[in-house]
Amino acid sequence: MRPNLLILGGTTGAALLAEAVARRGISATISLAGRVARPRPLAVPMRIGGFGGAQGLAAWLRAQGITHVVDATHPFAAAISRNAVAACETAGIPLIALTRPPWVAAPGDAWSHVPDIAAAVAALCRPRARVMLAVGRVHLPDFAANPQHFYLLRLVDPPAAPLPFPDAEVIVDRGPFETASDMALLRRHGIELVVSKNSGGAAAYAKIAAARASGLPVLMIDRPAMPDLREVGDVDAVLDWIAHAGTERGVKT
Repeated sequence: MRPNLLILGGTTGAALLAEAVARRGISATISLAGRVARPRPLAVPMRIGGFGGAQGLAAWLRAQGITHVVDATHPFAAAISRNAVAACETAGIPLIALTRPPWVAAPGDAWSHVPDIAAAVAALCRPRARVMLAVGRVHLPDFAANPQHFYLLRLVDPPAAPLPFPDAEVIVDRGPFETASDMALLRRHGIELVVSKNSGGAAAYAKIAAARASGLPVLMIDRPAMPDLREVGDVDAVLDWIAHAGTERGVKT
């Protein structure tokens, strides 16, 4: 049977995988959650929006004749990853995750770790500071509990609604970014603290390196617990798995 792949995307790794399977003539669809208004063109057909939970995803997989699923979502997209595991178990379709390792503190880093967004909000219950808030658009309302800070936001799309805090500046830009330009950005806005998800990968790392070089602390939000499934770290490993996965589901046993 010829492979018919679903890539659960939204990351640089997903885009690279789409390019690789397109070059090899492998049939594939990439699914995006729809949180970005202007997604970059990708090498395979795109599907935008949710599936209606694990049951909806399982039904879609069957209807489309999908033979393999690759979870290449953002490390903080825990809900879709859980749904993918459940749906692939239900539909009997092999599943693998294309992941990027988390960032690890290097000499000179001044990180404080928190387990989740709620803990990051609690950690900002402090006197006013100038904060680069790198948590994504969806989580901005959570930080309305601390309106005393200045927030520097870098977003892929302009905000669709008024910001939930009074003192903020939005920069509309899309990575990858460079350390030198992010150092200049932090200096220009007088940033005193960087708040970031531990997304891993190179595209968004510049702000972390810039904070280190500038002697700034980072409030690092640790990744959520993920489902127990097979993970690989590069596109070639996924392609090898596609060539050999058939009867196994790809979920660890």
